[in-house]
Amino acid sequence: MVISAAVRGAIAAHARAELPNEACGLLLLEGDVAVEYVPAENASPSPFYFELRLDPVVWAEIGDRDVEQAVVHSHVSSAPRPSRTDVERIGLWRDQPYLVYSVRLDELAAWQIGDTGFVSIPLTRDTHNA
Repeated sequence: MVISAAVRGAIAAHARAELPNEACGLLLLEGDVAVEYVPAENASPSPFYFELRLDPVVWAEIGDRDVEQAVVHSHVSSAPRPSRTDVERIGLWRDQPYLVYSVRLDELAAWQIGDTGFVSIPLTRDTHNA
């Protein structure tokens, strides 16, 4: 998955702005290239979990675009890997790209969580659209 510095920066800025709670949003993808980060609201503000809430009109507009969606959320102090809570609450995002940004470590990682656990999705920086 390719993520530009601008998109990474938007994720990091949103995560820092939501401290001390986790932030969440959607990453919009064209193929394996991230084209936009859409900040959402954590409907259950907590430093330990998130409940993504996005204006239904915004979500419908995203649905009308030719893009894939991936969920993004932050971890306040832990590593950017799925927590037990993330795995237990995967819901609609099972087998989809699932990104975690660690505020403390300033690191972003992508995963795919399935019935048998989770696997890493390699991330690369887009050097053309920094």
